[in-house]
Amino acid sequence: MFASFMTNTWIVATIVAAVAGVVGFFVVLRGSAFPAHAIPKGAFAGAAGASLLGINTLVGLGVFSLLGALGIGSLGRRSRQDVATALALVMMLALGAAFLSRTTEYEPEIYSLLFGEVLGVSSTEILPVALLGLACIAAIAALYRPLMLSSIVPEIAESKGVRSHRMEICFLVVVALATAMTVPVVGALLIFSLMIGPPAAARSLTSRPVLAMMGSVVIALVTVWASIAASYLYNWPVGFFVGALAALSYGIGRAWAWRRSRASGAAAPRLRTATD
Repeated sequence: MFASFMTNTWIVATIVAAVAGVVGFFVVLRGSAFPAHAIPKGAFAGAAGASLLGINTLVGLGVFSLLGALGIGSLGRRSRQDVATALALVMMLALGAAFLSRTTEYEPEIYSLLFGEVLGVSSTEILPVALLGLACIAAIAALYRPLMLSSIVPEIAESKGVRSHRMEICFLVVVALATAMTVPVVGALLIFSLMIGPPAAARSLTSRPVLAMMGSVVIALVTVWASIAASYLYNWPVGFFVGALAALSYGIGRAWAWRRSRASGAAAPRLRTATD
């Protein structure tokens, strides 16, 4: 499990989990789960096109994820965002199917693009993933205050000069960058689990934004590390463990929140009785 050929896997998976935890926190906070689901699915079409042309799949992922993010943001301003997101997703999936049908490695391409190759990461992927990860973290740090304000109280954000539409596009671009770095590793289907499960669990554990973001990163890291170890030991797909542990973390978070609310609700009557 800690052999030299697994070193790249641990490094890249750690970067992916940290970025997914940070970006996913705002995905959950802003209620942007559908765009976060659609952009990775559509971006796989770019990877398929890049593979068909014989160029680096990260280039295709970056181009299509950015186009998808800009398309969703622009069309969402003029119509319902869910409709714009669905239309962008359908179009990119159609292109992906067309690109994959022209390759000679049809089944391997589908599997690697949709489910990732976290156990087959090459040394050449580490630097691009690290650079894109740093870009995502830097963008979130630069946008943190206006992004947080527009996510929690958009009316007040507008009054302070924060344009919600511009902020939405900026955030979708960050999601696109995160998609470009994570799809080759965990796949278009699994990054959604990593961006939603751990952040949602962290928000259930605490309402303080900074602590929730830190908790999101920690849970995402534990999810990925445990998934890699379990996949290595039991020879099951790593995607199964990523999805299952992400869902389990959210279930534990909701159970903790329910228990805490029950405890606070039971304490309130006793307090009133003591003061009467």
